[in-house]
Amino acid sequence: MRRASNLDALRGFAILTMVLTGTIPFTGLPAWMYHAQLPPPTREFNPNLPGFTWVDLVFPLFLFCLGAAIPLALNRRLQKGTLTKTLTHVFERTFLLAFFAVFLFHIRPHIINPQLPDSARILGLIGFGVMFAVFVRLPSRWSAKRRYIFKAVSWLAALILLALLRYPDGGGFSLYRSDIIIIVLTNVYLSGALIWIFTRENHLIRLGVLGVLIGFRLAHTEPGWIQWLWDFRPLPWLYSLYYHQYLFVVIPGTIIGDYLVSWLKEVNESVQSEFFWSRRKQIFIVLIMFSVLLVNLIGLQARWLIFNNLATLGLLLSGWYLLRDDKSATEKFLKKLFQWACYWMILGLVFEPYEGGIKKDHPTMSYYLITTALSIFLLIGFTLIESLFRKPFWFKLLTGNGRNPMIAYVGIANFILPVLSLTGLEIIINQWTADPWLGFLRGLGYTIILSYLVYWLSEKKIYWKT
Repeated sequence: MRRASNLDALRGFAILTMVLTGTIPFTGLPAWMYHAQLPPPTREFNPNLPGFTWVDLVFPLFLFCLGAAIPLALNRRLQKGTLTKTLTHVFERTFLLAFFAVFLFHIRPHIINPQLPDSARILGLIGFGVMFAVFVRLPSRWSAKRRYIFKAVSWLAALILLALLRYPDGGGFSLYRSDIIIIVLTNVYLSGALIWIFTRENHLIRLGVLGVLIGFRLAHTEPGWIQWLWDFRPLPWLYSLYYHQYLFVVIPGTIIGDYLVSWLKEVNESVQSEFFWSRRKQIFIVLIMFSVLLVNLIGLQARWLIFNNLATLGLLLSGWYLLRDDKSATEKFLKKLFQWACYWMILGLVFEPYEGGIKKDHPTMSYYLITTALSIFLLIGFTLIESLFRKPFWFKLLTGNGRNPMIAYVGIANFILPVLSLTGLEIIINQWTADPWLGFLRGLGYTIILSYLVYWLSEKKIYWKT
């Protein structure tokens, strides 16, 4: 069956841009190169500063991909097995994500020792190797006994490493040492998967869950049972109802995932052409999708709100006109996606003045809604690019990273930088790239090297799986 390579490409784009944001110079670049609420030159957090940059988009992009992948993965499991087995898989994956969040943070070199001596780099590399063994998907030709022994030894090595590590504060292992991004993913994966399983036949009920969540979000500041539930943390290192606000991105993602499942089935069964639209029309649609993104990145950050709203409306109307004629399964699929994107976009722009303007930190309603819409526009764009150019190499590079996002997420800090440091190359590279923009190119270079490495692993069918 055909794979959703358009979603893989979007996920790869999200994870690589996320990696890039962590490798650019800490300061010295324009404000639009950083989180809007962490502006240069001091990079001090200002929660009252409205704005939206490309850096603010990468996390919700990844959340959207997580949501869209839920129907693709769980639908197959429900067809092959029982509801009980599917729920067991969901809880197993939740546990593995939580473990990944905790273990990863413990073996980050800068967490082991912020001064980054060689010993911290070496421990980071060892941790990377242990993670590789724990999460790698083993060859199917291996016997069940061999796989069991390998995984048992890998988990034992991970537990021993966690028990032995010591940190500058004098402490050792703690559940509270965890990667917050993965912890958020753990929360919304569990809730998003459960919501999808029990509402998979009804989008209205799923959207109704968002209505209830809006109620919690608005009422949690008032004394009462809602505030109690909002603050209730039986596992404070892992769970917070606050994290579940990102369901405003994940749940729309599951709806798009449902359309992906139907589209892939129709495309596999259909004998007709995927497109009746002309090549010129497809190119114009791609340009509109990426123009909506560019306009909102510029308009919302510069606070040119009238320009932003009018330009966005004009682009949406243009897109609506171009997508109005839909004959093939793919054209109908893209039209449905575009209609949903328009809805979330308009709703997000209506919410934009609320809470002092769009912000990632602390996240506003407009942030959830607008980033959801932009994620769908990008998915449409990648779908058409795949068709227009027959998967150019850069597209394959993205899909390869999208199929292996866990390795991409840890590869810079726990593999590439330790290797460069231990070989002495990092000092030379840093000397040559002391200028902020050269520093950006350095980060871009690291990201490209990582992308090739992960792509190669994906081509060899070496995957990390939770």
